[in-house]
Formats: sequence, C-alpha cells, structure tokens
Amino acid sequence: MLKNVSPVFPKEKRPVLMLGPCGAETREQVLQTAEGLLDVKPDLFRAGIWKPRSRPDSFQGVGETGLDWLIEVRDKFGIPVATEVANGEHVRIGLQYGVDVFWIGARTSVNPFYVQEIADALKGHDIPVIVKNPVNPDLDLWIGSMERFAQAGITRIAAIHRGFAFHGKSVYRNPPVWEIPIELKRRYPDLQLLCDVSHI
Repeated sequence: MLKNVSPVFPKEKRPVLMLGPCGAETREQVLQTAEGLLDVKPDLFRAGIWKPRSRPDSFQGVGETGLDWLIEVRDKFGIPVATEVANGEHVRIGLQYGVDVFWIGARTSVNPFYVQEIADALKGHDIPVIVKNPVNPDLDLWIGSMERFAQAGITRIAAIHRGFAFHGKSVYRNPPVWEIPIELKRRYPDLQLLCDVSHI
C-alpha cells in the first residue's frame, strides 16, 4: 500500500529542514521565529497549535487562533506551514485556513481510531501528511497509520522518526531504537523517512 506514495519533499532535497517552535504561543513569537530562520531557508515552518499534553493543567496550545499566525508566516515570508492534527475537527479547521502540510504526532499515531478519523476527514483533499512514529516501538502500528492515509487517497506521505518512549535512564530523551526505522526503510525504500532530532 505504501509502495505508490510520493515524497512530501523532493527526493534530491537534503537535508530537509522543518523548523519552528514546538508550540505557537503568541503571534510575536511565531513571526519572530520565522524571520530568524530565513537565512537557513527552511523547507517548512512548523508550530503546534493544539498540544496533546499529559497533564490537564499544562499548556494545551492556543488553538485555532494560531492558524492565523501560521498563514501570516507563509504570506509574509513565503515558507510553507505545517501543524499537528489529532482529530477530524482539527483537520476541518486546518483545511479551511489552508495549512500546507499536516503532521500526525506520536500520541495520535499510536491509536488507530484517531488515525482513521483523521484519514476519513482528509478524503478528497490530497494534502501532504507526515506521520511520526508511535510512542511505543511498534513498526506495524507505524506502517498501519500511514496505510490508512494512503487508503484515504493521500499520495504524499512521509514518516518521521522521533524516538520512542522509555522508562529508566538513557542518554536520549526518546531512545531512537534505530532498528525500527531501518526496517521501515528496508520494507519501503521509496518512502521518505525524516528524523526529528529534537525529540530524540
């Protein structure tokens, strides 16, 4: 199912630079960050506006307001923009604003019900989708998430390796467990595989 998907970024483009704040907090923060990145010519400006935090009293993101800021970045600086979506309503709102790329976070890709809801919301919209590995080291779950988007008619799909949840001591924030992305690439050599070094 993934053998016929196209890369989100041109194959000859290396390295791919997706840069921006983890969470969009203010318009000033978003615009200043984007302007500060112009010299390195990012391929994509990314910022989370819906943040899936573990604790209910943590910052959950600014929500739809942040989409105005992202679109302003694109219009002012000419950089395509991306944000994380975790349900069908996020997709509907993101499409309405004209977000260029959606990404599926590790906390969402771990749940096939969430992924299917997002895939169903994307039917008829061939927008690029980037899928982060699930929080747990399960290759088939990661592949299955991408297959759901392919079945929904999404033709431009990329995988992001961001490491895996781990309890105990490690030099990594999220241990990379390299054998999993390597096996993904072995099975699907044409699938675009990116590395999220900030999470690892």
